[in-house]
Order: sequence, then C-alpha cells, then structure tokens
Amino acid sequence: MSMHEVEENPLDVYLRADRMPHIWCPGCGLGIVTGAFIRAIQKSKIDPKLVSVVAGIGCTGRIPGYLNFDTFHTTHGRAIPFAIGLKIAKPDLHVFVISGDGDLFAIGGNHIIHAARRNVNITVICVNNFNYGMTGGQVGPTTPEDARTTTTPYGNIEPAFNLPYVMASAGAVYVARWTTLQPRKILDSILEAMQKDGFSFIEIISPCPTAYGRRNAQKDAMETMKIYQYKTRVKNGADPKEADITLNGEILTGKFVDIEKTTYLDRVKVLIEKANKKGA
Repeated sequence: MSMHEVEENPLDVYLRADRMPHIWCPGCGLGIVTGAFIRAIQKSKIDPKLVSVVAGIGCTGRIPGYLNFDTFHTTHGRAIPFAIGLKIAKPDLHVFVISGDGDLFAIGGNHIIHAARRNVNITVICVNNFNYGMTGGQVGPTTPEDARTTTTPYGNIEPAFNLPYVMASAGAVYVARWTTLQPRKILDSILEAMQKDGFSFIEIISPCPTAYGRRNAQKDAMETMKIYQYKTRVKNGADPKEADITLNGEILTGKFVDIEKTTYLDRVKVLIEKANKKGA
C-alpha cells in the first residue's frame, strides 16, 4: 500500500461517508454508541437491508443520519409510533429506535410506556446525557436532583426518572443499562436485545461535556469517564428500583430484566385469524 492509499475500515460499509464529518462535540459519547451499534449489526450477520433505524430530534437523533441503513429522522418525540408502524407493516425487519432521554421520555414519554406495555417487537436504545444537549443544556426528565443546567442554575429541584425502573414497570421484556466506558457490554447487550421477541430497552449513560458536564464539576469528558470508572457498579439481575442516579453518585449498570411474554405481533396475528374465520 502506497503512502497515499488509505486502508478501508471494514465498518465503513455501515456508514454514510458523505455525511462526515459529524456534528457532535469533542468528548461526546455518541461516537462510541454508534460504533457499538454497527459492530453489533456486523457481528449479528443479519442482512443490512433488514435493518431499520428510527430516531427523533436531538443530538442522539442524528445517529441514523450517519448510518447506511434504511433510517427515519422523525418529528420530536414521535420515533416510537413511527417504529411501531414500520414493524407492523414489515414484520421481518429488525427495527431499532436510537434517541435521547429528552426525546424519548419527555415529549415522547407517553409513546414509550405504551410501547413497552403492548410489548411491541422493537429495540430501543436511549442515550442519556441528563439534559437537552442540542438546544442549550436545559433540565430534562433524567437530570439528577441538585444538578445545574441552563434552566436550573441553582440546582434541579425535581426528582429524576429511573429509566430502567420505568421500562420494567411498563412491561419491557429486556432492560439493561451501561455507560460509554463499557462499549463491549453495549455491543453484547444490543446483540441480546435484538434477538428478543418483544420490547427491549437499553439505556446508555453518556458524557455531554459542552452542556451538562462543565456545569457539574466535569470540566471535560475525561472527568466524566473517571466518574464512570470509579462510580459504576455492575449488578446483573438487580431490582431496577435500585438503579436511581444521583449527582456524581453511584451508577448501577447491568442487565436487569430478561423475560418472555406474548408480543404485540402475536396478538395481532391472533386477531387477524379470528377476523378471517368470522368473515368466512
């Protein structure tokens, strides 16, 4: 290979090179999430033509735009209903939703709890950076109490959602949480989640040094990664109730839920069969 030739990365086939460079800030964890996702697809050996990725609005919502699959960049908070419609229309597709904590659990909160309740056959990856990073760093539903944001300069007074607990309570058959310091765990979890029949959910705790970190004694992404290193505890099978996150406190990670239940598509098939028999 000459000095002017560049060796092709085997993962390039999964990316849209014409969309590079990306828009994410230095130190953002979304590159790690994107890398883990495409490696999981590669390792699964499924046909990329059978992969569809849906996202809403926000920093995380930009991920599908860089992926060389069929992708949908939907309206704010509406990624879940788009994904459900896609899965029902094309049951053979592996449908993923990759979006942020604000998009999925604030404006989209109603959609995600009912998707879990119905046990719809989709995999949701929620990247949680504890604030609305793209629009200025405002407080969100996962912002820890006492954390500072642009709209809580004296500290957040609202209790935060414990996302694994919310999803387990709503009926998800697979629930896990990891940080971006655990990329292999993220990869393995995506592989597991996409093989589940039903609604699977993975939360990924990720740095936002530009908006959230610098306001909360995390001057750069390395400081945040140190918190992940020293404050993270892996406890597979833990009760999701234990997974609350406090400001710079312990982060419980692991696979919390892995069960089997009748799926939404199974119920739809039964309903169609009943309707056909009645019509006959």
